[in-house]
Amino acid sequence: MHKRSLLQLLAAAAFAAAVPATAQAQAAYPHQPVRWVVPYAPGGTTDVIARQLAVRMGQTLGQPVVADNKPGAASIIGATFIARAAPDGYTVGTVDSGTLAFNPAMYASLTYDAQKDFSWIGGLGKMPLVLAVHPSFPAKNVQEFLALARKAPGAVSSASSGPGSPLHVALELFKQKTQTDILHVAYKGSAPALQDLMAGQVNSMFVDLPPSLSMIRAGKVRVLAIATPERLAILPDVPTMAEAGVPGFEAYAWQVLVGPAGLPAPVVERLNQDLGAALAHAETRAKLEEIGIQPMPMTPAQLGSFVASEQKLWSGVIKAANIRLD
Repeated sequence: MHKRSLLQLLAAAAFAAAVPATAQAQAAYPHQPVRWVVPYAPGGTTDVIARQLAVRMGQTLGQPVVADNKPGAASIIGATFIARAAPDGYTVGTVDSGTLAFNPAMYASLTYDAQKDFSWIGGLGKMPLVLAVHPSFPAKNVQEFLALARKAPGAVSSASSGPGSPLHVALELFKQKTQTDILHVAYKGSAPALQDLMAGQVNSMFVDLPPSLSMIRAGKVRVLAIATPERLAILPDVPTMAEAGVPGFEAYAWQVLVGPAGLPAPVVERLNQDLGAALAHAETRAKLEEIGIQPMPMTPAQLGSFVASEQKLWSGVIKAANIRLD
């Protein structure tokens, strides 16, 4: 055999061996458990969503999807872990409105790039925010609330789960929309803020539904309006902000599923497909909706557009409110 022919044969054999191996690796995904990074502590809303969906996705993927909590630093620790993981589809995780839309506008430097360091997989859920007051607060609706706030600027107080949190940023958007001066009182988490609202230590609070729904139903706090385009079935008597006289005010806490940048397209497609099936599962969907979580299925392309629009909106609000966390 001529030397040239031998070299061509060897090259062809090497190529033939490499291509099937790559194709086989992609076709076999997943062949080991998938880690789902949760950037908050166990037991909270983020953790509940991840664990509910991980169980269903594990059933359709054929491999366990295991939640791994990495809390701290306003989701920065968990987000950085996801961003630095190998882009093989075996490390994915939750990021939220704070991770992608708020932090880039509030921190001069971050250990991740919200626009470049992630592969978009799909949406998880929205948590609508409501404006709640202590039951004894004299305002019975949003217009009476605004009248009190304008009568004595800074006298009406509103709690949040911390500076730069979705609850704080929603308050700032509300103040900008209504041109009111409302005193922001920051807490270390929504639980202590809600406790002080129920005790009457603060007048009001923008709060997401999952941690507050039982308190609302028990009459421990009173809701003036919900920041969604339409009324919610779980609170059918509560008007939207538009109905209450504040058109154009919408506010959610939201969460999505991402992987590190560079995930192969077939892996993204498979994860999106199985995530969509999990969100559509009747029992899982019912469990999420009964605690105030609206499932938010999206294609990767839709998610990319959604994140870009949220970044534009909230960066403007944060800049106008001069919120800085470094």
